Amino acid sequence: MLGYEHWKGQVLTADELHVLYEGIKLNNVNQYDYVLTGYTRDDSFLDTVVDIVQELKRENPSLEYGVYNKELNTFGDKVVPAADIIKKLKLLGLFQAMNLLHSMGPDTVVITSSDLPSPLGDQYLVALGSQKIGEFDFISTQVGAQWWMLCLWERDLFAAMLLAWTHLHPNDLKMACEKTVSVIHHVIKRTINYAKEVAGPNRKPSPAQLKLRMVQSKADIEDPAIVLNAVGL
Repeated sequence: MLGYEHWKGQVLTADELHVLYEGIKLNNVNQYDYVLTGYTRDDSFLDTVVDIVQELKRENPSLEYGVYNKELNTFGDKVVPAADIIKKLKLLGLFQAMNLLHSMGPDTVVITSSDLPSPLGDQYLVALGSQKIGEFDFISTQVGAQWWMLCLWERDLFAAMLLAWTHLHPNDLKMACEKTVSVIHHVIKRTINYAKEVAGPNRKPSPAQLKLRMVQSKADIEDPAIVLNAVGL
């Protein structure tokens, strides 16, 4: 998962999250425009996350809540209705599943690492996206826009960039995802080139050498050249 042979740490509990959030409120720094959460395996922790998001939305109704998780079915009834943006892995049924998620509340759904074959080989994954525009009718599956595209993969960077670019292109998910995927493309390519150079000829780069070159990719993150395009369906 982390690339390193050894790592240590602990899982944050619901009580610890509550204490952290209470400290944030006491310092009056709980004014957020966006919240992004990742993989969570504990129901009580999820309850606390949803409670915090709902409280933040009462303070700022325009706040957007983005969800990344590869096992969304484990907490769909709790988190999905509260989410504005869903980024989801390995859904079965693909577009039917995206429509179902739309019917539960989120306006934006993106599926990454689907099982669809990539025309450019195993190095690329097939991603799919769907954006709800106006009223949603699950029976007739009327959605604003649906499309597919190829992408290189770095899940945390994808989630962060997707949230950022949907802010800048709130009514154009296709463009937001093209810029998200292009950022990842540039960062990964720069990281691999650097790692190979530092490791030396015929030597495998270490996990430390493969750490993403984020600072060095600042210009590409802010204004990426589009290298992969989404195709409408």
